[in-house]
Amino acid sequence: MPSYEMPLLLRIMKKPELVATLKRTSETIFNTGGIIRKIENWGVTELPYKISIHNHLHSEANHFCIWFDAPPRLIEHIVDEGRRDIDIIRIKVYNHLKPPKTECTLHEEMLPPPYRPSVQKLMEIAEKQHRNRYAFKYNSGLNYYPFCK
Repeated sequence: MPSYEMPLLLRIMKKPELVATLKRTSETIFNTGGIIRKIENWGVTELPYKISIHNHLHSEANHFCIWFDAPPRLIEHIVDEGRRDIDIIRIKVYNHLKPPKTECTLHEEMLPPPYRPSVQKLMEIAEKQHRNRYAFKYNSGLNYYPFCK
C-alpha cells in the first residue's frame, strides 16, 4: 500500500471534542483497510484568510497531519467522509514521496574550480565549440574603421 499524508484543519474546539474528531477520522482510515503511521499536532494558528464552510466563518484552526498507508482506490472515500464532517475545515491527501537517495559530493565541491569534475566537463564542452567563428573581419574593403586604435 502506498503512503499518504493528510493535513487537516479542524475548527477551534475543546480537547474532548478534538479527540473525538480525530478518532472519527482515524476510524474512517481503519475501516478502509488503512494503517496510521503517525499523527502530528501542528498547533493552533490563524488562517491566512477567512474560510466559510458548513455555514460558519473560521479565522483560526487546529492543524494536524496524519501519515497513513491505504489502498489507492479508497482515498476518495476517506476525503469524502472528511468533507462531510462538520468539525473539519479543510482536508487534503497527498502521496508521501520518499526523497531520492543521492551521494554526498562535498569532497568534490571543496576542490578548487579547475579541479572539479563538473567544471572539467564544462571546459571540454567549451573547447569543442567554435567560439571565434563569428569574429569581426577587419578586411571589409573600407579604408576607415572607427573602432580601431
